[in-house]
Amino acid sequence: MNFIIAFSIVMAFMLIGEWVSTVSHAYIPSVFVSAILFVIGFWTVLPKTVVASASFGPQFISIAIPLLLVHLGTLMSLKELLQQWKAVCIALLGVIGTLILTLTIGTWLFNWHTVVAAIPPLTGGLVSALLMSNGLKSQGITALVALPVSMFVLHSVVGYPLTAAMLKHEGKRLSIVFNKNRATLAPKYEQSDESKEKKDSLIKLPNAYVTSAYLLVKVAIVALISMGFAMLIHNVINANVVCLIFGVIAHQLGFLENNILGKAGVFSWLMYGLLAYVFGQLSSTTPSLMGTIIVQIITLIALGLLGMFLAARLLAKPFGMTWQMAYACSLTSLFGFPADYILTSEISRSVASGDKPLEGYLRDQMMPKMLVGGFATVSVASVIIASIFLKLL
Repeated sequence: MNFIIAFSIVMAFMLIGEWVSTVSHAYIPSVFVSAILFVIGFWTVLPKTVVASASFGPQFISIAIPLLLVHLGTLMSLKELLQQWKAVCIALLGVIGTLILTLTIGTWLFNWHTVVAAIPPLTGGLVSALLMSNGLKSQGITALVALPVSMFVLHSVVGYPLTAAMLKHEGKRLSIVFNKNRATLAPKYEQSDESKEKKDSLIKLPNAYVTSAYLLVKVAIVALISMGFAMLIHNVINANVVCLIFGVIAHQLGFLENNILGKAGVFSWLMYGLLAYVFGQLSSTTPSLMGTIIVQIITLIALGLLGMFLAARLLAKPFGMTWQMAYACSLTSLFGFPADYILTSEISRSVASGDKPLEGYLRDQMMPKMLVGGFATVSVASVIIASIFLKLL
């Protein structure tokens, strides 16, 4: 009974977020609304274990993330992936902009330990926040232990609507481009999934044998190979990135179908579970803890966002992007996957307003940049930054 109640609460928060996003035409993103609901819930009546009780615990996530990343690889081509080096550069340079302002103005306003403890979670996700919290504990700097996780909580909430606004602006610009060239661009997005397959499947089976279990086994095989390869190279390339790359390659070779988890009927389940797990981390802080460090957090977030903005404005044109798209790529460092995927999907759907070819075009133009930018910052750069800053405490 308790598990069903927990599941119902988690999914209700997701539903409310989606409805608000739909009513507001994605000006208020679903992840922002759901995050606020979870924060209020954790600070009032919700048990901190509600997400785990709903079945979305660490074991679920360790399976969901590799499967989802392999799946996302089936939504883009190898050529599209390789073309995203500009998004990687923009995202990383945005992080550098954040580092410059926080390490200069930030250290002028606050003490060194405060700034050093806050920067890694500001430029990355939960992993860097936990690394810094553990580092502060081990060095006896207990007064700042709550700072990294609190920073993670607040900057995520701030980042969602700001990123949505940037993507909305870019989506409207791209829709004008699409409509001017609809005759040449639309046919690609009017084809069915089957007709879009570039190569015949390596394994040809009668339709009766192509079941959900069969599709899941294929995704699991690619995920297993990806994780094994990452271990073999001692995680020089992050395992999440390897899963995405191997997903793209397996799709290009014809081993994996387009949108394979969607065809298996489990994509939404895995995505909701992953998102719920991320929101579950918002239970790590309390109003009393937040109240003692709120000024430092807000100030450093403002400096970080300004640093990203300046980098985006300066570098967007040389890299062939609008400053809004460049800024959105940089902002992925605030949350990473799956929020970058969900925000881009929502904006594409909202701007297209039921125009499926336009929605497909918007996804193709924005999604690879957002995903790759998020991996470059959250999965790679933030962990490196946290490792360095631990030595500076």
